[in-house]
Amino acid sequence: METPTEMGIVATGTAFGTPRDVARTAHEYLPDPEAVTKLGYESYHRVADGVTAVDLAAEACRVALKNAGLGIADVDLIVLGHSDIPQYLGWDPSAAVARALDAQGTPTVLFTQSCAAWSLALDHAAGAMALSPDTGTVLVAMVNVVSETHTNRMDFNGTIASDGAAAAVLRRGHPRLRRLSSASFTNPEFADLFRIDIGGSAHPVPPPGRTHRDLDPMIAVYEHFGADPERFGRFIGEVVGRFTDVVDHALARAGRDRSELTRLVYFNDSQRAIHGAADAIGIHVARTNAELARRLGHMGAADQLVSLHLHEEAGELAPGDLVALAGVASPGMHWFCTLLEV
Repeated sequence: METPTEMGIVATGTAFGTPRDVARTAHEYLPDPEAVTKLGYESYHRVADGVTAVDLAAEACRVALKNAGLGIADVDLIVLGHSDIPQYLGWDPSAAVARALDAQGTPTVLFTQSCAAWSLALDHAAGAMALSPDTGTVLVAMVNVVSETHTNRMDFNGTIASDGAAAAVLRRGHPRLRRLSSASFTNPEFADLFRIDIGGSAHPVPPPGRTHRDLDPMIAVYEHFGADPERFGRFIGEVVGRFTDVVDHALARAGRDRSELTRLVYFNDSQRAIHGAADAIGIHVARTNAELARRLGHMGAADQLVSLHLHEEAGELAPGDLVALAGVASPGMHWFCTLLEV
């Protein structure tokens, strides 16, 4: 059984773009607005023009630090996760966030593994505390700001992408919201799913007469499965099976089982998908983030920490509750789970 690093969440903070109504704005993104309303989202968030992912992440960090009663000088490590197109190539937004916070020499780390970044960030924070006695307080921030030049936020991967950030102040020995364990799994067979083909070094610019938005990332999904419904069906089965595996693995590492789970915080997927995830591990959907997902939209790597913040703010977490933060991330493809005890 894993021996956990005693690390708890002292405080959290969030920052969002402006809320927008799905039904009223779907026509801006799709020729058939009814298709997206079936996903179950009521609203999503979009930042104002000129607001960057660094701006949003820094704002969430300031809120979290204020809620913790700390300043940036009290932080020993800053960990940033970013789950959309970066503002610049050859550039580290974790350092840019540190600069925005006026940090002076604080080490920073950047995670870019899409919607799995938050879990890796918490693991890294725990590892840093275990390895270095000088690392006692870590600031973790997760941000997602959609590049509408590259992707259609309503027509990408079966969700509605949303602009938001969450930050958490983690401290060694803090008794509340303790990280107990984590587990993850990666299937590299699906490394190309949902990739954005244009903009990287392989194909830097779109073909003549086309734009980034003309190139549908879903094409890679269709091509991978060769339009074979049986192969795609096996893939869907693996998505669910691997998800339950990582939840069970994390529980086993903590010496717990599914019957002890109080809440599942999944990523802000469609209502059908969240219901399916709840059924797969045997928890009532009312004990998930399904209702939050309706009004938040999919905030990439920020989903789990945003939902955790809002569940706590609403008084829905009680001392001793066992919470599974879990989900699936692509491209990758990654399955992940982190257990917290309130």
